[in-house]
Amino acid sequence: MTVFLNIKKGDKAFLIEKLKLGLDEVKTKYETFRLRNRDIVMVLFKSGKLVLQGKDENVMYYSKLLKSSGFIEQKKTKFVKQEGIFIGSDEALKGDTFGGIVVVGVRANNLERENLRLFGVMDSKKIKDKDIGAYSDEIRKLVKVSVKSLPPNRYNDYKFGLTKLMNKLHREVHADLKQSSKFGRAKWVVDKYPGCNVGEIAVTKAESKYVEVAAASIVARDFALQQLAKLSAKLGITVPKGSSHVTDALEFLKKSKRDPKQFVKMNWGNVKKVFD
Repeated sequence: MTVFLNIKKGDKAFLIEKLKLGLDEVKTKYETFRLRNRDIVMVLFKSGKLVLQGKDENVMYYSKLLKSSGFIEQKKTKFVKQEGIFIGSDEALKGDTFGGIVVVGVRANNLERENLRLFGVMDSKKIKDKDIGAYSDEIRKLVKVSVKSLPPNRYNDYKFGLTKLMNKLHREVHADLKQSSKFGRAKWVVDKYPGCNVGEIAVTKAESKYVEVAAASIVARDFALQQLAKLSAKLGITVPKGSSHVTDALEFLKKSKRDPKQFVKMNWGNVKKVFD
């Protein structure tokens, strides 16, 4: 699997003629078109990324044809060398006033890990919001994933603090993936956070070092954005990400007379300032 960048819908005719490909039916809402022959499948996502799938020798052959025609191949992130089965877990929304918390685990063996790399998995912070869904959708096809997405009301029901909750959810996604592994013992990598007491390997910026954690960070951000979109629809405004510029949104929430427990983290200082 190899990825090319900045492909346009108008390139379809050129690809069909130049590479002798036929049209295939799209399979997800994130796809613009699919092309294929007996040797290769090419999927253009709405993000402008063209993904080549097939046997290594076929992917290499068609990649050369595309590069000779001026198309740009996506550079692959360099991750640490790994061998065997790994589970990587990461979270999203932990720094956001609105929303609850999302923790995701991803399990990969050697072949699946290589497919993640070839697909172009990277730290989710390097991916635009509009492209996250397509990445997340493809990752969940390539590997086993466990998602724990707690909306604000469930976050607020937990009385022992964010760190303990994150530790708990990381353990849960690890347990899901560990139990379903049939190919030997998996090593567990976590993106380290203050108070983290989970994972065999806990390192800061793990999403830039281990492809499983990078994949988990993408899926976690996808579910986080879904949470925020639902909250925005319910409240009638675009709820802000982060916690720095949220005062206006908190004041709007207060005036709306809606239950703030359904929208924000009630134990946060900026929330208490408005609602206490």
